[in-house]
Amino acid sequence: MDPRQPFDPARVPFFYGWVIAGVSTLGVLMSIPGQTMGVSVFTDHLLAAHGVSRLSLSNAYLIGTLASGLTLPRGGRWLDRWGARRTALAACLLLAAALCFLAQSDRLATFLGGQNGGAASLVALALGFFALRFGGQGMLTMVSRNMLGKWFDRKRGTVAGISGLFVSFGFAAAPLGLSEWIGVAGFRGAWLSMAAAVSLGMGAVAWVFFRDNPEECGLRMDGAAVADGAGESVDNPSATDLERGDAIRTLAFWAVTGALALQGTVVTGFTFHIVDIAASVGLSEREGVSLFLPMAVVSTSLGWIVGIASDRTQIRYLVMVMMAALCISTSLVTQFHHLLGRSLAIGCMGVSGGFFSTLATVALPRLFGRTHLGAISGVMMMTMVLSTALGPSVLALAKHWMGSYDAGFLLYASLCPVVFGVALASKNPRTRTAT
Repeated sequence: MDPRQPFDPARVPFFYGWVIAGVSTLGVLMSIPGQTMGVSVFTDHLLAAHGVSRLSLSNAYLIGTLASGLTLPRGGRWLDRWGARRTALAACLLLAAALCFLAQSDRLATFLGGQNGGAASLVALALGFFALRFGGQGMLTMVSRNMLGKWFDRKRGTVAGISGLFVSFGFAAAPLGLSEWIGVAGFRGAWLSMAAAVSLGMGAVAWVFFRDNPEECGLRMDGAAVADGAGESVDNPSATDLERGDAIRTLAFWAVTGALALQGTVVTGFTFHIVDIAASVGLSEREGVSLFLPMAVVSTSLGWIVGIASDRTQIRYLVMVMMAALCISTSLVTQFHHLLGRSLAIGCMGVSGGFFSTLATVALPRLFGRTHLGAISGVMMMTMVLSTALGPSVLALAKHWMGSYDAGFLLYASLCPVVFGVALASKNPRTRTAT
């Protein structure tokens, strides 16, 4: 696909990377229907439509998400081979198809299985969740973040932080907005209208504006002239880009991946069960989903600062602070029935969330280079998706066996010091110094 069509980015009167920053941010936001916060507000509607238990629905979500995660390393190689435009368009079409399928999944299950709540319902839900997670949480997110990471080097953290402002607020505000959308259009109408927006809207944006990297457009990273040496790593200009096999054998890879995976797992489980968690302490559904707004304010306020800091400090320090905040948050969720405990839990979860977008965009290209970024990020996304698949099920099991979600959240809290220690011991594999 000719990067100069339908227009030549080199002829834009300013550095095209700023357009990439905008459309990549939009790409991540448009993945919301495939993210857990985009699914959570539909949970009770699916329970009613399919007639399945909450544990069965969580397990269907687990199966679909596990299948998605195991497919993502192949998706990362597709990204390296096909580039951002083709891969993003395919992801948009798959995500839209999944939304249409899930909107009618209970009717299809009834047609095939003859009754709600049976095996046909679980199979239909698992298939729908697989396509939803692979297209949205997986591929569209991975393409958008990798593309942004390829267009900036010295300014990568700052730009990622700016992007993260919108992503953090959008993700946190999504449950309330989607709840209102369902109130107007019903859960089927909300999903079908989202499918149209993703396929026609985001698909067109990806086709017209996405470009894989600046070099294919005759440009350099950060918009600098060729003579400036732009495009070389600011960490080590002579560093060799690592291949996937070498990258995944480093502590640095697992420090970043572990932090993002654990954050995603906690937020996934919390978001998926937010209505039930809220009800357990006497809050309504609207009050429960409204808790994401103060979380958004905190994460959005912090995101830009984290982005600027990432250009000036070691990646491992960001991971360590993120894990400390997440540990406090998951511990305090067990005190959700107290206003102070609830406020601190939401605040600390917002703090840890403020690091997510920047680390997901900045860490891999800095640590391992851009050549094999798709393949490396495919493994990272696989790990994140597989771990987040456990989030709802672990909490559902805790509730099923012990009557509350507390044991699940305490288990997550105990894992934060492990990732903290891995980050503390990690080194930058391209510079042979601390990350």
